[in-house]
Amino acid sequence: MPRTSDGRERLIEAGVELFSQRPYGSIGVAELCARAGVNKGSFYYFFPSKEALALAVIDRHWAWQQGVWAEILNGPGTILERLRALFAATAQMQIDARTGTGWVAGCLFGNLALEVSSQNEPVRMRLQEIFDEQIELIRAPLAAAVESGELQRPAEDVDGAAKAIVAQVEGLVLFAKLFNDPAHLDSLWQNSLRLLGLEPVNAAGMANAAAMAKE
Repeated sequence: MPRTSDGRERLIEAGVELFSQRPYGSIGVAELCARAGVNKGSFYYFFPSKEALALAVIDRHWAWQQGVWAEILNGPGTILERLRALFAATAQMQIDARTGTGWVAGCLFGNLALEVSSQNEPVRMRLQEIFDEQIELIRAPLAAAVESGELQRPAEDVDGAAKAIVAQVEGLVLFAKLFNDPAHLDSLWQNSLRLLGLEPVNAAGMANAAAMAKE
């Protein structure tokens, strides 16, 4: 039996694992406790409900994912290079999941949004906040690239482009999960170039795309 002090962490880790693999409604407190190695009484000591645990799981997963996105999008390179690195990291996560479990995991946030958001207002509101934060993580470097002249795009289009890119990531991750095939994410790059008003290029043409963005 784990120490009481790490029971909360074990429950969150169990929630991340189980909610990523199966529908939220199919997972009960007893299974979460069994996976975490804590008794049911300990669960209710740490969390008043499964919903409370789900919110903690969402926050934990976002803290990790936000760090990955921010490191890439605020890192070195042109905006196109950073966007492409983000898409590559997104695809690699799904490839790794299928390699480890045999199945594409999809997006925890997208999975919960589809299943729970119409029935659970606190979860819906938290997921909405996270998607807004994702959009802002992409919008800010896009706006900076427009302001610097790196991208030739009207400033009023940046918000829409950022929202469309996030929606595209979510949609193609959903397709990858549905078909159990990470290759559905291959079109992220080409589609995003179109959203930014650039001509689609092949993998070898990224440097040319970056040059086009500066013209």
